[in-house]
Amino acid sequence: MTISQMQASVDEWIKTHGVRYFNELTNMAILTEEVGEVARIMSRKYGEQSFKNNESEKDLGDELADVLWVICAIANQTGIDLQKSFEQNMLKKSIRDNKRHKLNSKLI
Repeated sequence: MTISQMQASVDEWIKTHGVRYFNELTNMAILTEEVGEVARIMSRKYGEQSFKNNESEKDLGDELADVLWVICAIANQTGIDLQKSFEQNMLKKSIRDNKRHKLNSKLI
């Protein structure tokens, strides 16, 4: 599935199963919540935090997909073509950071 197809899928889901898009600020708050859930898993699974006794491990992939879903919704409602924006962003990084990381002595 391309990024454009993901955006279309989110739009179709909202039109079919939702009433309407939440407003942009609500979706920003939802995105923050979802990123927080990713952070919680990361800090417990890969960091120094531990899961509580009654807390089960959540699915990191599912939480990352939630983040991606909300990003697609925000892009849709603000008229952003994420496919195009991502491709332009990759080009920008490829030009700007062509040798930057390879020359970073901290990474060697």
